[in-house]
Amino acid sequence: MTRSLHDLTFDQLRELLVSEGLRPAHAGTLWNTLQFRAMADPLVREDLAPPLRKWLTRVLHEGSWMLDVPPVSSDTPSSDGLTHKFLLRMADAQEIETVIMGYTGRHTACVSTQAGCAMGCVFCATGQMGFVRHLRPGEIVAQVLHAQRILRTKGEKGLRNLVFMGMGEPLHNYDAVMTALDIICDTRGLNIGPSKISVSTVGVVPGILRMAEENRPYNLAVSLHAATEEERAKLIPANQRWPLADLIAACRSYNARTGRRIFFAWTLIHGVNDTPEHAKRIAELLHGLDAHVNLIPLNRTEGYTGTESDDASADTFHRILQDAGFPCTIRQRRGIDVAAGCGQLKAAKQSRRKAA
Repeated sequence: MTRSLHDLTFDQLRELLVSEGLRPAHAGTLWNTLQFRAMADPLVREDLAPPLRKWLTRVLHEGSWMLDVPPVSSDTPSSDGLTHKFLLRMADAQEIETVIMGYTGRHTACVSTQAGCAMGCVFCATGQMGFVRHLRPGEIVAQVLHAQRILRTKGEKGLRNLVFMGMGEPLHNYDAVMTALDIICDTRGLNIGPSKISVSTVGVVPGILRMAEENRPYNLAVSLHAATEEERAKLIPANQRWPLADLIAACRSYNARTGRRIFFAWTLIHGVNDTPEHAKRIAELLHGLDAHVNLIPLNRTEGYTGTESDDASADTFHRILQDAGFPCTIRQRRGIDVAAGCGQLKAAKQSRRKAA
């Protein structure tokens, strides 16, 4: 299988070039071209040193190495003028979705980590489509580079924030995600600070504990959605593998070991988990944790019949959690008209061929 230059960290790229007889300094040039400048075709750069140009031309032509520059299958702007969804086509024809969201003075990209998802959350469009395959580091990085190119073309400032909340469960693809983050945070390239990056999980306990053990500096976001084992199992099948009690224990361990706050996501579903009693149970469950709760009115999908909570219920829920001492935010809904909201990402043209 052909490897991608975008899969490599800076040290790996330098090691490769040296093994091919090039000077270590050429790694800095190529890294700057691929990552900092986000050039889709590095050979367009006029000042490449002849040995580097010759090597690149040869390996790309013969196919021993490739680049992750996925073509755009569809480009869908939201009516709000601030949200843009892209369907990107991978080298094996799998398609994934990436979203750029504009806010005052900044842009955020919502990045996918898998084609499909194995977690099966009942209200999530990606979960409803099932798992196809993991993304490689380069395929994850490629989404960020694509967003950078789009913003630069428009004369906008580059990305400030990343949320790994697109298609897939990031901690189910742990090694590839962390390698991609090493590449994205490298100060010689994209240089997006770890404090500006959020990694979301439905509750993959081993991944949370591993993030704590490795002291990964990214924000951890945990999709909670229910405060009892029975209620959570109905919404999140993965709760059977990693029960709520184990998840909260892992979160307490993460808090204690890293000293970092955890962001808990709660999708508000009318008549399912949006009553004052539910809010009080969250406060009891999270007691003693350094936690921030993000409330997300349900974004409707074809595969789930639930509806979003009304404003009054959301406001009451919000007030109860704040009164209990938890920072709490009702998340702004973005891109709903183009199915770019949380839980709505699904590649309609997705190939159903699963990777071995």
